[in-house]
Amino acid sequence: MSYEYKVIPAPVRGLKAKGLKTAEDRFANALQSAMNDLAALGWEYVRADTLPCEQREGLMGKTTVYQNMLVFRKERTVETIAPMAPKPVRAPKPPQPLDDEPPISTPEPVVEEAAEVEASQEQKQD
Repeated sequence: MSYEYKVIPAPVRGLKAKGLKTAEDRFANALQSAMNDLAALGWEYVRADTLPCEQREGLMGKTTVYQNMLVFRKERTVETIAPMAPKPVRAPKPPQPLDDEPPISTPEPVVEEAAEVEASQEQKQD
């Protein structure tokens, strides 16, 4: 069985609702809402993780902060597996010359004579 996963940041603030007075109740409501929204789309809750994340601080500094993440999964279907298959790549065809254009020729490589090469090497050594 193959799964695909979705990871979202856990809520950091509570969600107001009628009858909820404490911060803990509002936070639980926010978490419950996030989990129920994804469950309605077919995602199964797996776990919550706290993971390190390196962030810039100032111009040159870096600091590590910890992010709370919620992990969900759902079983892969044929539609979600098919797009992941690599598509074959074809080599491009060389351009065809037009009837009124002369064929493209490549220039001959320039070959220096041995004496010129030796003279330039002697100058570099001096």
